[in-house]
Amino acid sequence: MTFPIRVCSICAEEFELRPGKPGFANRCPACSEHEDAGNRAGKAEPDSSRELNEARRKAMRDLLYRKDA
Repeated sequence: MTFPIRVCSICAEEFELRPGKPGFANRCPACSEHEDAGNRAGKAEPDSSRELNEARRKAMRDLLYRKDA
């Protein structure tokens, strides 16, 4: 079975579009790997998002249940 030949939208290199290829259909595997590595490095730590969620919940609780004098 032959796979369709595509041209990468970033580096203009031809590649075979395979069913299990990670990334976008218009990017070669090398360009998809660069983007995936950048996304993993830029993610926030789970502890910081947990702290942000706690602060949001506290702010909403204070706004909803505060007693107006």
